[in-house]
Amino acid sequence: MKIPYILKTISKTLQAKNAKAIIVGGCVRDHFLELPIKDYDVEVYGLAQMDELEEVLAMYGSVNLVGKSFGVLKFSYEGEEYDFSFPRIEAKVGVGHRGFDVEVDGALSYQKATMRRDFTINALGYEIETQQFLDPFGGLDDMQAKLLRHIDDATFIEDPLRVYRAVQFCARFGYALAEETFVLCQKMVADGMLDELAKERVYTEWKKLLLKAPKPSAGFELMRELGITKRYFQELHALIDVPQSPKWHPEGDVWIHTMMALDAMQKELGMRNEDFKISHKQKLKFLFAILCHDLGKATHTSIDEEGNIRAIGHEEAGIEPTKSLLYRLTDEHDFIDALLPLVEHHLKPSLFYRGKAKASAFRRLATKVNIEELVIVAKADFLGRTTAESLSGIYRAGEWMLQKARGLKVENKPLAPLLQGRDLIALGLEPSPRFKEILDEVYARQLEGKLQSTDEAFEFVLSKIKRL
Repeated sequence: MKIPYILKTISKTLQAKNAKAIIVGGCVRDHFLELPIKDYDVEVYGLAQMDELEEVLAMYGSVNLVGKSFGVLKFSYEGEEYDFSFPRIEAKVGVGHRGFDVEVDGALSYQKATMRRDFTINALGYEIETQQFLDPFGGLDDMQAKLLRHIDDATFIEDPLRVYRAVQFCARFGYALAEETFVLCQKMVADGMLDELAKERVYTEWKKLLLKAPKPSAGFELMRELGITKRYFQELHALIDVPQSPKWHPEGDVWIHTMMALDAMQKELGMRNEDFKISHKQKLKFLFAILCHDLGKATHTSIDEEGNIRAIGHEEAGIEPTKSLLYRLTDEHDFIDALLPLVEHHLKPSLFYRGKAKASAFRRLATKVNIEELVIVAKADFLGRTTAESLSGIYRAGEWMLQKARGLKVENKPLAPLLQGRDLIALGLEPSPRFKEILDEVYARQLEGKLQSTDEAFEFVLSKIKRL
């Protein structure tokens, strides 16, 4: 295992004090998963007091003492930060993730200390001096079998967030949940143990699922099986068994389609990211938009006497359940507001293509939604099906819409108004409530293509003034 030189140096110093440094947690797991190691966490065994560890670390870099009472010191060296900690035992004494009594004990055994960890794959360690891997609970065997298994019933249930961690780990690594872990998580959900979780903590696990899993649908399927969607995210659960027209959706019900579209979005974002960097925030916007794009079908799907299945108005009907779902996860108003238009207008690319929409329709649409972003969402919606056209992977409606929007220069922003209030003042008009009425009429004509220059706009305003 590759270890930074500074950690080897500190380990040598600790060895001289009859102590040993062990790399722990996710970085050891990621070594075996052949993933990039971003953070190194080190547990130090054999020292009596945290002050001794602080003295050693201070010899080589700066030490942040903010977590010292919990047995953690943050060590900085040449711009990199490492967590050094003492082994500890945690006991649940209250509600929430802060309701723990922490006992720090440098004399604990590695096996005893790692009993508090969640899964066997996260209990792996690497002793720096002996260059040996430590695996007290069979984590390597579970990795070989692609199983996620919890360590201990009593410690696992002390933090219900571990159920969500199980979901995102399984989806990210392509693991199955061990039978006994599945049963325990399912019971925790049924008993309402997840009720105590702060939504910020839940949102963090959702983000890891959406951003890091190659197929996020695996996580949502597991949430469904564990009873999470039914108990906590009814907006999503309501999509199960909602029928769709086999002509447009031969893949099955709305839940199946949504899961396929979500995976299609993840694949599309991965391909786009190779050409230009997409921020995590932008990716989340697209992923949540496609996750929520058909929520309105739960209430707006109908079957007529001839057996035709329709979901008229489901786009607009999806706005409220989207807000309900997202506000249960986060209070980021601007983020939620930014993705709502993508839900509301997700059918527009295909509708515009079939109807050969006019330029004015494009200009009006650009005032409501970013057309480039809309096409990305609509493409994932299109690819999340099993029609012959969708399986071809070519979304002609989206390509056509982008070409038209770019020609009109409205692909990622609306047309700039030809006139503003200061222009009306320059014409000699006194500011008044009528300004908005005049400017709105000018802009409406601009979107229709009836006014194409500032001079034409001025002429229109002057002729309107003369008529009054």
